Amino acid sequence: MSTLALNRHGSELLDDLAADPRQVRESLRSIQRANRFFGGWPAVRFGLAKLLTDRARQSLTLLDVGTGMGDLPFLARRWAARADITLTPIGLERQPTAARVAYESGLPTMRACGGALPVRDRGVDVVLVSQVAHHLDRSSIIQLIHECNRVARIGVVMADLRRSLLAQIGYAVGSRLLGFDRWSVTDGGTSIQRGFTAKSLLNLVREAGVHGTVHRRPGARLVAWWSIAP
Repeated sequence: MSTLALNRHGSELLDDLAADPRQVRESLRSIQRANRFFGGWPAVRFGLAKLLTDRARQSLTLLDVGTGMGDLPFLARRWAARADITLTPIGLERQPTAARVAYESGLPTMRACGGALPVRDRGVDVVLVSQVAHHLDRSSIIQLIHECNRVARIGVVMADLRRSLLAQIGYAVGSRLLGFDRWSVTDGGTSIQRGFTAKSLLNLVREAGVHGTVHRRPGARLVAWWSIAP
């Protein structure tokens, strides 16, 4: 299943393919709320808006790599409709319980690894990778970028977390106030520690041979996006 190596700095519940399904479902619900309240969806929306300028009245496909419970693709579809774009989302997830949850929500979902996407070259229009890269080691992030570039026709949006002590403190307080499950309270702090600076993420993108752009966004978020050369 997996061709990608995990980041050795800490561990998170969703790193474990054999994690308790009940715990995974609780964690995914908390992540969905974090996407809403802590900047996850606005960061993705920013990247999509940059990439899909002048795409009105087109019908496009979107592959969400590491889709979790599938909340971001549905938000992306609604956002695209308001921009007069017909967006058909597809999820991909290596964690079995997460893949099941996304599929049960109505999202067509493949269970596979981001390092070997089961999609033909230029098989989808847009690839979205949100909060996946920080789970991986450096060489695996580059491999993932290569795979995204292989299957995307228009471009790629990669959104992730920015390392910040202030963000760790804010998340520790906010996640408890919002009633996140205990695994997500802990794992959120680990995720931020595993995150990137704008420079380090840009260096990874360039090391993968991509001329992308990285933006800082609210909620200690980073968004890299790039178009695929014809």
